[in-house]
Amino acid sequence: MKQAVEATNVANARPIIEIENLSISFFTKRGEMPAVTDFSCTVMPGEAMGIVGESGCGKSTVSLGIMRDLSNVGKIVGGRIRFKGRDMGEMNEEELRSIRGNEIAMIYQEPTSSLNPAMKVGEQLMEVPLTHGKTSKEEAYKRALEMVHAVRLPDPDRIMRAYPHQLSGGQQQRIVIAMALLSNPALLLLDEPTTALDVTVEAGIVELVKGLGKKFGTSMIFVSHNLGLILETCDRITVMYSGEAVETGKIKDVFDRMRHPYTQGLFRSIPLPGADKNERPLVAIPGQLPLPQERPKGCNFGPRCHHFVKGLCDADEIPMIQVEGQEGHFSRCVRFNEVDWNALPPGAKVAKEPVKPGAPVLKVDRLKKYYHLGANVIYGGGEKCTVKAIEEITFEACESETVAIVGESGCGKSTLAKVLLGLQTATSGKVSLDNAEIQSRHVEDRDTEVVSSIQMVFQNPFDTLNPSHSVGSQIIRTLEKFQIGNTVEERRQRMLELLDLVKLPRAFAGRKPKQLSGGQKQRIGIARAFAGRSKVVVADEPVSALDVSVQAAVIELLMDIQRQNKTTMLFISHDLSVVHYIADRVVVMYLGHIVEQGTTDQIFSPPYHPYTEALLSAIPIADTSVAKKRIVLEGDIPSAMNPPTGCPFQTRCRWKKLVPENRCDRELPPFRDLGNNHGILCWLDDEQLATQEPVVSFTGPAVRS
Repeated sequence: MKQAVEATNVANARPIIEIENLSISFFTKRGEMPAVTDFSCTVMPGEAMGIVGESGCGKSTVSLGIMRDLSNVGKIVGGRIRFKGRDMGEMNEEELRSIRGNEIAMIYQEPTSSLNPAMKVGEQLMEVPLTHGKTSKEEAYKRALEMVHAVRLPDPDRIMRAYPHQLSGGQQQRIVIAMALLSNPALLLLDEPTTALDVTVEAGIVELVKGLGKKFGTSMIFVSHNLGLILETCDRITVMYSGEAVETGKIKDVFDRMRHPYTQGLFRSIPLPGADKNERPLVAIPGQLPLPQERPKGCNFGPRCHHFVKGLCDADEIPMIQVEGQEGHFSRCVRFNEVDWNALPPGAKVAKEPVKPGAPVLKVDRLKKYYHLGANVIYGGGEKCTVKAIEEITFEACESETVAIVGESGCGKSTLAKVLLGLQTATSGKVSLDNAEIQSRHVEDRDTEVVSSIQMVFQNPFDTLNPSHSVGSQIIRTLEKFQIGNTVEERRQRMLELLDLVKLPRAFAGRKPKQLSGGQKQRIGIARAFAGRSKVVVADEPVSALDVSVQAAVIELLMDIQRQNKTTMLFISHDLSVVHYIADRVVVMYLGHIVEQGTTDQIFSPPYHPYTEALLSAIPIADTSVAKKRIVLEGDIPSAMNPPTGCPFQTRCRWKKLVPENRCDRELPPFRDLGNNHGILCWLDDEQLATQEPVVSFTGPAVRS
């Protein structure tokens, strides 16, 4: 009888929020810019709704519209938002203020924007119950301390006394989550809350949000471009494109039986388990997201859709249409019942022959990089301290090979890149490029041939281009520096060939960087990196700032150029899904040490180093047929100024108790070969390693139709 009553209560439950035909515009000097049009969604009590789509699709604007935080230029021009049955458009400012931060809370992408650097963390947390709960200071402190415990931060008393700059990025984000939950809101809006975090920290935040959502019964709207995160955190999903919802439904329905070409395009742009760079290349979505004032008639996705039919898809505005047999599953496509969802688009890449690596081009042997700092570097004085950024790492990379360097922030990845490029010199050890030692030669002391032989593709393309010069002139300047071409005309011709190489129109040579999209800027960065016919390209998080569809195009471009030029690539990344797809071999770093290295298959299959195991567990995988072991690391990576004794990972290792005599605490393990050049830095013996189970396993084939 009790079960029947509970079911009735759920069936009769009132939505926390109902968004009906919402339209939001921004009014600028150029006129009205429609950011969101005809957007609808409903979130029930305790339910999590994910909103996904490319940058500029309007997903964050929806959240800001709910909060009525659209600045002076944004305005809701149509539709309505009901919160607990009340139309928010009919509320006055005082009523809206009483709801914001109290019944509706928001967690932004960048935690530092939500924290006052001049106030202690405890004071900022206490403000919430003092402002919204009208409690005493003693009660506010008690509740704030309890919430710091709830978000699983170490030493809560110290955290309460700390300033934001004294906390790591992951700890700051946990404080922002604690602040949002202190008022026990009915609805929590999360706008890309884990984008700037390491994958292991992200896994902890996701686990935390899920647990707290269940504990407090909070409904959530989770805005993200990461389909894997949406799968792990949400009950339902809404896919947005160019300001409107194009598909919505239960997670499993949309993931396994997607019914909009744009949704399918997103999934084909990401490296899911089983994707192979030779057998099953990624398929990028062609074209660009239309500008708000240039949206086409009919289907907004029409110009990029290979299922488009003229006279049908562009005849009139397309409504959301119910998918037969799937409750709550809707698609903004008039042809979804006619489409062959298994057919690849015209011109999709076909399988390629695997490239055989050649002789070693880059050798790193027992490399160390220490920084010696004073307590007051500028004015002198104080005790000196040593930052051990890199500790005796050894690996090599061969011609035409992609070697991925993975690990959390602070593990030494970027320091390694700086030494390779000559921005820093090594403390000891050797770095050989084609048998020439370069570890002690600063970039200014390297000859042109060495500088042009090892180049870099940076994470942020915006910071690497001069906004005052055309992209063509910047490529030509690089060619001049590398002494390529004897005349201006020869260099111009080579510049145009490089634009062809990165698949950009030659007309782009005269454009300024501000006239290019993020993906186009990154292509220019790649063109410059390959301008000098580089032997080694260091790609430092080259796709992490890009949308998934642009990411797929850039990844395929990098691999095409690598094949053509037989370039060696060091691919620095925290995205292990991309690493699994692109890399031939993987080097796993932790606190300056290489803790494991081997082929991609060896790294992604047991036996693992305990740290590798945790990294693999943290990968958000957008596939309902995949089951993962949940291994959430406790604590943060230790400081390189005060590393732990013994094994660098021993402070966070769940296997440590299996090693007798506290050996992990006392002695650094030897780096030993497990066979076939698969190396590991760990005290676990072969018998213990053999007990490890796969972190990622398949529960059955996803339907994907």
